[in-house]
Amino acid sequence: MTAERVDFWFDPVCPWAWMTSRWVDEVSAHRDLDVHWHIMSLAVLNENREVDDEHAAAFARAIRFARVVAAAEQLQGEQIVKPLYDALGRRIHLDSRTDTDAIIAESLAEAGADAALASAAEDDDETALRRSHHEGISRVGEDVGTPIVAVAGTAFFGPVVSPTPRGDDAVRLWDGVLAAASYPGFFELKRTRTVGPIFD
Repeated sequence: MTAERVDFWFDPVCPWAWMTSRWVDEVSAHRDLDVHWHIMSLAVLNENREVDDEHAAAFARAIRFARVVAAAEQLQGEQIVKPLYDALGRRIHLDSRTDTDAIIAESLAEAGADAALASAAEDDDETALRRSHHEGISRVGEDVGTPIVAVAGTAFFGPVVSPTPRGDDAVRLWDGVLAAASYPGFFELKRTRTVGPIFD
């Protein structure tokens, strides 16, 4: 039986994308999934929108991580994306670190990526990043964020989950989300978040 292909677009700084990515990892432990990881950018998504100073500063930081991931994929191939995301995410989300340069350097080393890729954080040639970003966003529309998940011709934003479902709960949610998203006329299901990201 062929593994089910899943495409996952993320911005490394988004805590909700991190939560969803851990859910996909959990489902992968129970189902035969072939997950392909792709970079997208909240900074690119919001570049033509009015944002306050706090968000502008956050996007300026976020684009540096996204540039590095895109450059690493260009140099070393798709297989470097997930280990680099894992390394960045642990430092950004689990360790709550803000020392961007050190996070990038340490994450590149942990993922086995070329240390010289750190310079990509300052490189405003974002061709590869924007190509990957637009590939994901074109599947769901501009009025969403990160993550974007695509499975068997169906793509959707989210889901937004906290804490990360485990075991049977993770698989049940997977089946339910895919069932809802696969209906062509299904667009939105939402309720107010009552908790923030609860990291394991």
